[in-house]
Amino acid sequence: MKKVLIVAALLISALSFSQGDKPVEKPFKTELYGFARVDYSWDTRQSAQVREYHLNLWPLDEKIDANNNDINAANASNFLSVVSRLGVKASGPDVWGAKVSGVLEGDFFGNTQQSIGLLRLRHAYAKLDWEKTALTFGQTWYPTFIPEVFPGVANFSTGIPFNPFGWATQFRVDQKLNDKFRFSFIAYKDREFGAFSADGNQNSPVYNSVLPAMHGKMEFRNKSVLAGIGAEFYPNKPLIESNGVQSEESLNSTSILAYFKYNNEKFHIKAYGISGENLHHLVMLGGYASYSNGASKPVSYEGIRTNSFWLDIASNNKNTAPGFFFGYTNQEGTGSSKAATTIYARGISATRGVKDMWRASARIDFKQNKFRLTPEVEYTAATHGATQRDLTIAGAENKVGNFRATLSAVYSF
Repeated sequence: MKKVLIVAALLISALSFSQGDKPVEKPFKTELYGFARVDYSWDTRQSAQVREYHLNLWPLDEKIDANNNDINAANASNFLSVVSRLGVKASGPDVWGAKVSGVLEGDFFGNTQQSIGLLRLRHAYAKLDWEKTALTFGQTWYPTFIPEVFPGVANFSTGIPFNPFGWATQFRVDQKLNDKFRFSFIAYKDREFGAFSADGNQNSPVYNSVLPAMHGKMEFRNKSVLAGIGAEFYPNKPLIESNGVQSEESLNSTSILAYFKYNNEKFHIKAYGISGENLHHLVMLGGYASYSNGASKPVSYEGIRTNSFWLDIASNNKNTAPGFFFGYTNQEGTGSSKAATTIYARGISATRGVKDMWRASARIDFKQNKFRLTPEVEYTAATHGATQRDLTIAGAENKVGNFRATLSAVYSF
């Protein structure tokens, strides 16, 4: 037995010597990540909402019954864990001289109200990263969503509908111009939150359009400051047929944005603003309207303009970090003097709509290791009014508000 052990030791030593002193590197690396999360929310008023009140958009307009009571002045609350998340990060050998990585991530929020609790795709992309140039292919954040500059609220809304939200399948080029400036170009097609469909087929305005959405932005970065400006061209083709006649009409919308972040050891400040037409796909107010024009040109479209701004200030304390958020948004109609045939929009109908709204919230993050407990209180106020011919909102206004209390617990891994 002793001889067998001696021979085995010699073989191991020989193999180790033949391999050299350096350990053999694995060609591929993978990392599992995610978190388990539970949220409790309590509201004082019925709201436009998503996924069983997990995400509240704005307080609903007054709805007066026969006894002169406001039906929507009713409380609501819920416990949910559907935003718990699971993802995989991967990296491998260089490709064409570039470092290569990929991400596949999902949560259980579902793609629709009916599919809540089911797995949905968030990110699925690969990235090639050279010294000055990076190429990204696949589904990841909309270019209008800035991962380093979004509200740190406890509400899973992440600032919706004041801040754009969502993912899109895209081709993205990031070019470092020097140590501080970077230019990005993104061509994308909606998927998770598409344009409002006019023919009842999901995302049809997007895939009927030959051109993708195109976005460009310039960004400045140093140790403490991140700032950027961007512009976007967003083409849609809602219908290929109208009243039995082929339709070639498209809706070409534009938007501009700017963002800023200052960060030091004690606190950070984030600010963001966007103005544009047909921002429905970003889970914001607005959308578009169609107009009948006769047999020769059966239908045309106009985008509804939406403006939004928010500010978020928070402590960088590792254990206890208070924060404050304020956001404001409004919609300004289409500017068209014609009467709309149909309205495809969020927050506006043929008779009533949200003229403007604001939200203020305060939170405290209690953190230890990878556990976080965050109580938050927020108040959202909305002005509802009558829809005018140009789809502005005015007259017969009702001002309503909703108070929400949230408690969020997260364990990350």
